Parts: sequence; C-alpha cells; structure tokens
Amino acid sequence: MIGTRLAHYEITGELGKGGMGEVYRAADTRLGRDVALKILPGEFAADPERLARFEREARTLAALQHPDIAAIHGLETADGHTFLVMELCEGENLAQRLARGPVPVDEAVRLATRLAGGLEAAHEKGIVHRDLKPANLMLAPDGRLKILDFGLARALSDGSGEGDPENSPTLTAAFTAPGMILGTAAYMSPEQARGRPVDKRADIWAYGVIVREMLTGERLFAGETVSDTLAAVLTRDVDLGALPAGTPPAVRHVLSRCLERDPRPGCR
Repeated sequence: MIGTRLAHYEITGELGKGGMGEVYRAADTRLGRDVALKILPGEFAADPERLARFEREARTLAALQHPDIAAIHGLETADGHTFLVMELCEGENLAQRLARGPVPVDEAVRLATRLAGGLEAAHEKGIVHRDLKPANLMLAPDGRLKILDFGLARALSDGSGEGDPENSPTLTAAFTAPGMILGTAAYMSPEQARGRPVDKRADIWAYGVIVREMLTGERLFAGETVSDTLAAVLTRDVDLGALPAGTPPAVRHVLSRCLERDPRPGCR
C-alpha cells in the first residue's frame, strides 16, 4: 500500500496491524496534514449491517472532542477500500514503554489521571471502549496520552456474542497473532471473560489493570494460553502488595475499587 493513493490521501508508511485492520500514515493532500488511515478488514466492510453500525459509532465518536482521545476525522470509501481517517498520534504506545520496565510513580500517576479523564468524558456520552489495553494507549513525545480505537471495538462486533471473549474484535480478527490475543485477554473484566454483557465497568477494570502494570512493570494476569489467562482473570488474587512504596494511598484505594471482581454498584 505504501506509495499508493486512496482518494486524496497518499500513503507514506505503515503504522501497524491489528484486529481493527491495517493502519498507515498518509498525507492529506487536500488539507496539507499527516493523518492515520485505518483500513477496515474486507469481511467487515462487505457487511452492510455491520458497516452501518460502524458508521453510526464513528459519527458518535466524531462528536467526542477530548485531548486524550484520538480524534476521528472521517470515514471514507475509495478504490474498494473502506477506511477511517484519524488523528495521527506520534510517539510509542504504552505496551512498548512497559517493555522497558515500570513507569516512575509520578509519571504513572500523571498518565493515569489523563487516562481517567478520557474515559470519563467518553462514558458520560455512553461510549465504552471494551478493548482497553496498553497497545491502545499512545504516549506522545510531549507527555500527552491518547486513547486509540475508542468505542470502535463494540462497533466491529457482529452482535452475535455481546461480551463473549471469543467474539472480542481483537481475539477474532487477530487469530494469527497469539501475543496480541493474550494481550487482549489479560485486560478483560471478569464479566467479559464469563461472556456476560459489559458496560463502562469493564473499562474501569481494565484501567485498574493497566495502572497497576504501569507502577509495577508486571502484567497482573498472564498465562501460556488464552484459557489460562482468562482463568487468572476470574480466580487469581489481585496483588496490590507489589506496588512501589511511593504509591500514594489514594492511588492504592482507587486500584482496589477498580479491581473489585463484583461489578455491582458500590463494588466497582
């Protein structure tokens, strides 16, 4: 695709591949800016019902303007490809950063605050991510955090298995990438792992898992297989004793609430 043109977008580089499709860097020759093009999987774009649902979700997200959520500029079709035009977020994702070890407490708290702000803004509009994980959090060189693919996971679902981990967009569309599959399972909420309907509380659980991982540098739930990982999500004790000594008491309290397995009001 590099060097080709879709409508007035000239593709200049590859940014990544995942359950949501292939992502490219492109030059918007009409407006003179660089953007990210997310080309949707062919089987998804060919399904009129799912595409219509995706268009509705994209319109909702386009109205959500928040500094910590990557903006959607448009949904286009050209040369047989359906693609999202999105804000280009420079930097590295949180998964890449965590590969080098834990994030210092002060920086982790700052990033956690920004992530919480983005989640709250979206939840107030009824938008749930459902696939929150470090790979979907971009860290800009200037210290900003950007949540990627917000709300698109729900739109990509075919509607046949709400909350079913085997129907998670990343699990099904990225079946050839075991690391990505495990990465998604490790951040699923217990109710999602059980195949139950999910709401914003699933994002709250994933938020707690991610913040703990930032502070400790260790994945909270890990296993050799997807089944092992989901079993850990459902049964393994949540260890907050591994948090660094400098972790503020308020952060410990927030994490204990986020990581309460019972999603009923007052528990999470």
